Amino acid sequence: MKKLIVAMLALFLASVSVHAQGLKAGIKIGANGTKIDGQSFEDGYKLSYQGGVFIEADFNKKFGIQPEVLFGQSTSKTVSGIGAIGTNLPSGQDIILNYLSIPVLLRYNVGKLITLNLGPQFAILLNKDNTVLQNGQQAFKSGDFSMVGGVQLNFSVLRIYGRYNVGLSNINDVSDQNKWKSQQLQLGVGFKL
Repeated sequence: MKKLIVAMLALFLASVSVHAQGLKAGIKIGANGTKIDGQSFEDGYKLSYQGGVFIEADFNKKFGIQPEVLFGQSTSKTVSGIGAIGTNLPSGQDIILNYLSIPVLLRYNVGKLITLNLGPQFAILLNKDNTVLQNGQQAFKSGDFSMVGGVQLNFSVLRIYGRYNVGLSNINDVSDQNKWKSQQLQLGVGFKL
């Protein structure tokens, strides 16, 4: 499944590059404020990081797409109570989830300086073995589908961006009774190559 997604993304990017007027690539790095909604986890955002590569493919002066491949981390902490006990998660445990995220964002260039981004993101959990409960059951699903919206400031080779990601899928692999959804605030910089 993962190989199929990567192959489809590569084919899509190749076809887009043929039709795009302006094609720019670069690297990016930034900070994530992440939280997992659900009664088993502490409320509030936890600081983590993300980084990767991006392509800006503009079809005309206003519209384009921006596919990316990012390595990012989501962190949280379990709390005591019915939610944590009901899902067999130990209380007070730090949760660190490493994801390979693939957002494919629509670009709307307000002007040369400001670009608005909106689109879907699929994230693949890389450290699934580290999320095993005491009874050998996986705690988190292997994928997370979310929507991304944000703004990017474009300077010569520098990109400064802020985004909000809201998880649409339940990442709880223990039980369907307690839904866990991710949320993420991202701030970062990118450098056009």
